[in-house]
Amino acid sequence: MKQQIKQVLEHIGDTTSIIAVRPVSGGDINQAYHVRTEKKQYFLKQNEHASSHFFRFEAKGLQLIEETNTIAVPHVHFYNQPDQGDTGILVMDWVEGKKNDQTITDLGQNIAAMHQHTHQQFGFDQDGFIGTLNQPNQFTSDWVTYYREFRLKPLFKKTLIHHRLPKDREQRLEKLIDQLDNLLPAYPKASLLHGDLWGGNWVTGANGKPYVIDPAVFYGDHLFELAFTEVFGGFSQAFYDAYQEVFEIEPYYEDIKPIYQLYYLLVHLLLFGEGYGASVDHILTRYT
Repeated sequence: MKQQIKQVLEHIGDTTSIIAVRPVSGGDINQAYHVRTEKKQYFLKQNEHASSHFFRFEAKGLQLIEETNTIAVPHVHFYNQPDQGDTGILVMDWVEGKKNDQTITDLGQNIAAMHQHTHQQFGFDQDGFIGTLNQPNQFTSDWVTYYREFRLKPLFKKTLIHHRLPKDREQRLEKLIDQLDNLLPAYPKASLLHGDLWGGNWVTGANGKPYVIDPAVFYGDHLFELAFTEVFGGFSQAFYDAYQEVFEIEPYYEDIKPIYQLYYLLVHLLLFGEGYGASVDHILTRYT
């Protein structure tokens, strides 16, 4: 293990001695380590079962966000695209610090600034992941088509195959998918989205600076991102107030928020079971 890390670090130009390698808890997908050398501290992830583009997608997302110069991310030093049976590895800067009075305000304003980086189309140019689930991607000219064809429909098929959809839920979800043209804006700004922004995917660095981690980037309606921040909490009102100072939250947000939250609830229904079924049913009943 240590020899493998040494080879990776030498590849990125750090030939100093490794002082310590410490396992880090907090995720259930990858093995994670805090690596300290005489020169620098790193955060290393590895996954023996990762798809060849698993860490490539994460690295590309981090690099894309970093290039906006809005919200901070750990700088990526190395990732590989392993052949089948090989171990996937991603090496980034180690981020550590304590919140201060400015942290939440900066988080809200910086996320809003990131959302103002836009694309001409909705989606992304490569398939990605949400947790361990594959997320199909493609660029489309309108948002409703993307949300229907590349978010809800693939999940509909997977939850059906895994017997997460009783007949009434199946019929209501199918009906809602068919009605999206009448419920969602077709042409909001195609904002750069983190894609998996919950309370566990941002951390505090030196001097209280907020960082985002574990992105699942694509271009879409910024309200979709905000809706997910409210599913499991972890974002105070100060975050939304700060966000609103930079990027207006449209007045119809409350009307469509549950439709956007439905996607993430379906992800959790598929991964973790019926404990999320009642929340899914509540949304489907409201709109169908």
